[in-house]
Amino acid sequence: MKTYNKPSTSKLVARFDNELKNLLMEDLKAFRERNKFVTSNKQVTAQQSVAA
Repeated sequence: MKTYNKPSTSKLVARFDNELKNLLMEDLKAFRERNKFVTSNKQVTAQQSVAA
């Protein structure tokens, strides 16, 4: 009969931290991509109003 070894708490915490960091980084990348478009639109609008 095989014995079941529970993973150590520190390994679970490290894995949780890595997964959380990856999720946050993906969200940050998506947020930056969305806001890059908004920022570029604001810059174009500002340049057009200054030029007019």
